This record gives sequence, C-alpha cells and structure tokens, in this order.
Amino acid sequence: MTYKRKNLLTAVLFLLPFTVFYTIFTIWPIIQGLYVSLHKWGLMGKQRFVGLKNYQKFLGDRYFWEALGNTTKFVVLTVPVLMVLALLLALLANRNSRGRKFFRVAYYLPNVLSVTVVSYCALFMFKPYLGFVNSFLKTIGVLQPAEEIFWLSEGQRPWFVVVAATVWWTVGYSMMLYLSALKDIPGQLYEAAAMDGATDVKAFFYITIPMLKRTTYLIFMLQVIASFKVFGQFWLITKGGPGTSTRPLIQLIYQTGFEKNNMGYASAMSFALFLILLVLTVAQLSVQRRGER
Repeated sequence: MTYKRKNLLTAVLFLLPFTVFYTIFTIWPIIQGLYVSLHKWGLMGKQRFVGLKNYQKFLGDRYFWEALGNTTKFVVLTVPVLMVLALLLALLANRNSRGRKFFRVAYYLPNVLSVTVVSYCALFMFKPYLGFVNSFLKTIGVLQPAEEIFWLSEGQRPWFVVVAATVWWTVGYSMMLYLSALKDIPGQLYEAAAMDGATDVKAFFYITIPMLKRTTYLIFMLQVIASFKVFGQFWLITKGGPGTSTRPLIQLIYQTGFEKNNMGYASAMSFALFLILLVLTVAQLSVQRRGER
C-alpha cells in the first residue's frame, strides 16, 4: 500500500463515524421531510400522495404569511439591537480595568440559561400587579399606585417583552465573539494612529470597525438564522398572542403538524423556511465576498 493510499484510508476511517451519524440524524430526516411534504400525512402515517399541493396551499394561506411576517419582524427588531449591544459590551469588557473579568462573566452568564428559565423570568418581571417592572415604575412615579401596564396583552407590548428577553439572553454569545476579535487587533495600529493625531473616535471607525468586519458578518448570519428559527420564548411568554399577533412561523408549523394532525402541510412550510434561510445565507456570503475584495 502506497503512502498516499494509507493516508487516504486513515482519513476515511476518521471521517466515517461523523459521516454515518450526520447522514442518519441530518441528511435522512431532510429527505424524509421532503417525502412527507409531498403527501397528505397525519400522525398515524401516510394517507395519500398530493404532489405539490401542500406547497401551493401555503401560498394563499394568510396564517402562513402572518406568521412569516411576525418572524421577519422579530428578526428586524432583534438582530440590529443584538449586534450593536454586543459590540458595546465587548468594548467595555476589553478595557483594562479591575472588574473586567467580572463583567465578562456577568455579560455572558444569561446565555447559559435555558429558554424556559429566561421565559419565566420575563413573565415574572412583566407580570401585572406583582411584576418587578410595574412595581419599579410605581416606585419612581411613572405609574400611579392603582395603574397597571399589561405588558403581555396590549398592543405592541408583548413584542417588547419577547425582544427584551431574547436580547438579554443571547447577547453574551455575540459579545464573546466580538471580544475575541478585539483581542486579535494588533495594538501597534492604535499606537500608530495616536502618533498621527487620531482621536479615539477616529481610531474606532477607521481601525476597530474595519478589523471586525469578518466577525460582524459571522454574527449577523448566525443571529439572522437563529432569529428566523425562534419558537421557545414566544411559545412560553405569549403563546403567539394576543390572538395570533405574535405567532412565529415555527409555532405555526408545530401547531399544524401536531395539533391539527397535518404533517404534510407542516413539512412543506418547514421547507419554505429552509429555502428562505438558504437564500439569506447565500446572499450574505455573496455580500461578504464582495466586501473583502
């Protein structure tokens, strides 16, 4: 056996376990989901082949477009706030100060909590009559003693609760990515800029921001994908309400498949979400490549 063949065999043996498990738990479920989407399929199994009718159905389904609009709204509300706040926290955590280790841990700590814990914390904080937020607003005089704000059932306030909980929960991960990138910026660049008379503001915009470009692209892509797949906090905090005004697409897919016993239609909507994420990812990678030329 030649040296190259021996190395190839070794590589195949190392890759084989991952390939087998990836095929079983990722590739095969995708193929099976596509198969289910082409049938009328209930919880008891296949009923009949319907072709592309499930895909044609959601094109005229107002609940699908409402849920997709809610999901897109969540992405638009959370991603910019998360990215800006993560960068600000990373800059603060990167400063040479005594408490920087404490602040790094404090900023990141919520990220280790489960969605259930975060959601119940939000419910407690924004609960009327007994919640911390309303009590605090009464203490500082913003609300009268007999006045209450119903955060989870009035207007756009449920959106504020879910977005605030999500940002608090997930900003630590993006902050750590930015912090790692800040550590990789050579200090000589800032020293040279200072010698040329550049202010801290100019150094930030002409050195820090350009050097963080790749990390920013990465965080943006990760946050968009994660936000489009949102489900847990909406389900636990608002149940998609009031009515269906905060129901995201994943919740609609879940309810269609498991509550309405229509797995075929739910699978079709799942593939629609997959195609949306695929298009967004390809577009983002294309923009990133153009920006790096």
